[in-house]
Amino acid sequence: MDEREVYKQALDKWGAEAQICMVFEEMAELQKELCKALRGKENRIEIAEEIADVEIMLAQMKILFGIEEGVERYKKLKIQRLQERLER
Repeated sequence: MDEREVYKQALDKWGAEAQICMVFEEMAELQKELCKALRGKENRIEIAEEIADVEIMLAQMKILFGIEEGVERYKKLKIQRLQERLER
């Protein structure tokens, strides 16, 4: 089973509302670990784990809202804009 199918099954099992709430929770956990890093804690492993959790939840949100292609388009545009800003 590929990742996308696992994400779809998670959405089917727990439902959209629960998974949207889970996005909030996972982003908050990442935020907490990043704040700890700013205060000097060595927590790279925890940050990596929380980034993985957020990426998994964001992938589910792209499927839930049917915006996978749109996200990729915007991502390319925003990376291009960032590159242009860096070159100024």
